[in-house]
Amino acid sequence: MDLLKAETELKQLSMDIDPPLQVCYNALMKGEVEGKSGRVEDEVEETYEDLPVIDLGLLKMGNLEREKCKKEIVEAARNWGFFQVMNHGVPERALKALLYEQKKVFYHPFAHKSLGNFLNLGGTYRWGNPLALSPSQISWSEAFHIAVLDVSSLEEHVTLRSTMETVAKKFGSLAESIAEILGQSLGIKWSYFKERCEKGKSSLRLNRYPPCPFASKVYGLIPHTDSDYLTILYQAHTSGLQLMRDGTWFPVKPNPQYLLVNIGDLLQVVSNDVFKSIKHRVVASEEDERFSFAYFYCPSEDVMIESCMKPSIYKQFSYKEYRQQIEKDVEKTGNKVGLSRFFLHHMLDSMSKVSNVNSRDSS
Repeated sequence: MDLLKAETELKQLSMDIDPPLQVCYNALMKGEVEGKSGRVEDEVEETYEDLPVIDLGLLKMGNLEREKCKKEIVEAARNWGFFQVMNHGVPERALKALLYEQKKVFYHPFAHKSLGNFLNLGGTYRWGNPLALSPSQISWSEAFHIAVLDVSSLEEHVTLRSTMETVAKKFGSLAESIAEILGQSLGIKWSYFKERCEKGKSSLRLNRYPPCPFASKVYGLIPHTDSDYLTILYQAHTSGLQLMRDGTWFPVKPNPQYLLVNIGDLLQVVSNDVFKSIKHRVVASEEDERFSFAYFYCPSEDVMIESCMKPSIYKQFSYKEYRQQIEKDVEKTGNKVGLSRFFLHHMLDSMSKVSNVNSRDSS
């Protein structure tokens, strides 16, 4: 199959595929004070961030190679929170097939995609940010967020279903293996994450970022951290992803041979901040259309999230409680607040006192 030719034909058949993002933008602009309507101009490094690239093929070799690979994974998670993996075991044909299948879905007219029974799954289609209070809180994108356990319900979309099942299984195994390695470095038993995620809320998110006439005013995806243990992301050739490092945003160069892995909020809690959930975003583009898809490695809703080391920085909470708190914050402020809601105050006071002492000593 000539994918390029097929994709061209798909676009030619498409009509009115974009969600009404511009209508949303214009409505919010009317309520903004002039000069305050655009996104915050943060410092952005022009060069691509040279993320660690880890060869997972070493895990299938001798003991020395395996231990070297595990050490690299742990160091990348500690020092970066984001890293790339090669020889990851996910066939290139499966990645390209899902990229093509998601384009077929996104190129349906918006009027069809937004129907509650589209794909035979309710509530999976999302666009923009319906709770945005300003243009800077709009995400100029659309997505299908589908629970892995619901993929089998795509009965009328056989090719999409089988492709998603293949990728979800591969990504899930990869996330489980990486989480196990990171967990063992913390002294956690090897089955810790598997037990919590085997019948959990893991999901696949298919993303499309249409060209945006107001690219300097909005984001493709607003700055955020991921609310899971781990995220596995595939982005093909079009850039747009940026991550925050030492207070500066760095663009991440896409490479279709690699998968991106990043630490989520829940693993930050489990590790007691040994591993950090890094803020990232997608910038909008005036000309380029961008696609990506991500796998979110998540536990069951009743699983309790707690630090594996003492004294804990965070209070214990259930995954359901965390998700509900995020929904409340987004509804109230337009943004996710996240882990700061679950800090133990006595730990914050203690950390503040230590910081003040160190400050006096240094002066």
